[in-house]
Amino acid sequence: MSSSQELDPVTGPVSGTIRPPGSKSITNRALIIAALAEGESVLTGVLDSQDTRVMITSLRRLGIDVSHDADTCTCRIMGCGGHIQADRAELFVENSGTSIRFLTAMCALGVGHYTLDGIPRMRERPISDLVDALNALGGRVTASESGCPPVEVNGIRLPGGQASIAGSISSQYLSGLLMSSPYAQNPVSLVVDGELVSKPYVTMTLTMMESFGADVTWPDDLSRFDVASQKYQGREYDVEPDASAASYLFGVAAVTGGSITVTGLHQNALQGDVHFVSALEQMGCHVEWGDDRITVTGAELRGVDIDMNAISDTAQTLATVAVFAEGPTTIRNVGHMRHKETDRVAAVVTELQRAGIRAEETDDGLRVYPGEPQPADIETYDDHRMAMSFALLGLRAEGIRILDPGCTGKTYPRFFEDLAALCRGELS
Repeated sequence: MSSSQELDPVTGPVSGTIRPPGSKSITNRALIIAALAEGESVLTGVLDSQDTRVMITSLRRLGIDVSHDADTCTCRIMGCGGHIQADRAELFVENSGTSIRFLTAMCALGVGHYTLDGIPRMRERPISDLVDALNALGGRVTASESGCPPVEVNGIRLPGGQASIAGSISSQYLSGLLMSSPYAQNPVSLVVDGELVSKPYVTMTLTMMESFGADVTWPDDLSRFDVASQKYQGREYDVEPDASAASYLFGVAAVTGGSITVTGLHQNALQGDVHFVSALEQMGCHVEWGDDRITVTGAELRGVDIDMNAISDTAQTLATVAVFAEGPTTIRNVGHMRHKETDRVAAVVTELQRAGIRAEETDDGLRVYPGEPQPADIETYDDHRMAMSFALLGLRAEGIRILDPGCTGKTYPRFFEDLAALCRGELS
């Protein structure tokens, strides 16, 4: 793809029906669980993207037999039964947070020496809380002096026990620990220190673990998790479409006054991000929930004051939709977004300002005021969500050009092609 992508404003409402690619969050969790399971698993609906490819490559380097057919969105994995075959491996995960966090915990189950690293931005993303928790469980794991990757794991087959894990930075630490805990030598108890961010992702992890046969106990407030020594069982598993990716498509309906239907998702989907549409509903859109689809129809938008902690991966989308609302929008309780692929709070505010929109950072989020976007080259900071969310500005304003559009390959390689097809009315 070229180094920039200029958007063509639409002349009227955009409507259509589309199924986004498979969920990155579910795909990478399913790959880890299937890799640890007894026997073969067949995963369908698998996302083919940068993040999932680095996960597959890493699993192969750990000795896991993974067959991936991108054309049919299928993976076949012969599980290792919790016994990692490779006694040495160097894993390079680009800027995939799920990969490095899940794989670090998995490597602690092995017997040998493993290193995990990524691009320069990955070396700025904290991982010390995960390292500390693994060491409390008897692991031998170290990170750099900054508390960020690279990570070294001297595997001794994780002993187990009890550990405290901070909940305020990333739920992926807890998810990584949970998925590997059934194969520790002894039962594992994980206690969450402080308020847990992105709770729906932890619920997703627990549900998937149960789907592969694991038994975990926890209270309603998700403050403690007890995992007995046990084994996953290989199975067939279908991956839902990516609800975070769907947010940009629903955003198309919101900013153009059209109607977009996303198939494969429903109100009880594993992914909490399906409830982004409830945020759009608060802004004035109409939402229709179906058994296997969700439809959003745009309407006159109004600004909102909203807590997006549980669905923070869609906060950038809401920020760009808010540009076209009546009155300001305040997005709260998303300070942990600063530790993602980029500092997403600062990046969103900077790029909105670049496009002539008044926006400001707050202690735990940001505030966006309505306005008319001006021509601008939008920096994406090697962050797929910056590219996709800011594309919405270009549907209503001339001269919006997205730099490094190829960064969408992290989770949605065909995003700009699908967006163009929607806008041309080809996906009805």
